[in-house]
Amino acid sequence: MRLGLKCCIKCLGGIPYPSLIATILLYAGVALFCGCGHEALSGTVTILENYFEVVRSPVDALDVFTMIDIIKYVIYGIASAFFVYGILLMVEGFFTSGAIKDLYGDFKITTCGRCVSAWFIMLTYIFMLAWLGVTAFTSLPVFIYFNIWNICQNVTVLEGATLCLDPRQYGIIPLAEAKTVCAGSEKFYKMCESNELDMTFHLFICALAGAGAAVIAMIHYLMVLSANWAYVKDACRMQKYEDIKSKEEQELHDIHSTRSKERLNAYT
Repeated sequence: MRLGLKCCIKCLGGIPYPSLIATILLYAGVALFCGCGHEALSGTVTILENYFEVVRSPVDALDVFTMIDIIKYVIYGIASAFFVYGILLMVEGFFTSGAIKDLYGDFKITTCGRCVSAWFIMLTYIFMLAWLGVTAFTSLPVFIYFNIWNICQNVTVLEGATLCLDPRQYGIIPLAEAKTVCAGSEKFYKMCESNELDMTFHLFICALAGAGAAVIAMIHYLMVLSANWAYVKDACRMQKYEDIKSKEEQELHDIHSTRSKERLNAYT
């Protein structure tokens, strides 16, 4: 019973908790961004087709629907890539923690291990910048839907006003197409009362929160990896010091043994 408890405590002590917290935050942020972003894009397609009467181009042209499909495929790639990357960072955290804790044991920190840690730091920094760009990009549909949602919430104030929603203002459709929905029209009231608008708006907000959580996770990873790199660097210096010290002690022992033999031979 005590042996099992000791093994359990030893296993729990070997877990890199900072890396574990960063991995959980990364997975939560990526899942929130990918899931909510995918559904928000589907809701955007529904709103454009039902209320703005935007039709998918019959030819293979780069219209808004094709761009939405491309973004969905990018979301699939992001989900898969960062699932693997989170596992790699956790494995790196386990190995680095083990190398530091077993510094005075048989475990040796190799040059390859130091290069891998430096590579992860550089890669995580690049991913952090990429997620900052994703967060900025995700804030654009949040801003657009907030304007539409705000107009719908203040529809009573707009009575008599000729205010229209035009997708051409945001570059969603070509300038030659006029797909406007004006306040006071039947389509405008249906869109404001529909669940698609409210749900899509809040899904984009959740996607933005997920992207922000991923940025925080990347910053957390950078802190952990930088600290591990500093520990590994100090551990390497300590290893070199221990190696030099053991060699000097061995040389002193050999010199002492040689002199003892010489004295013994001279005496005999």
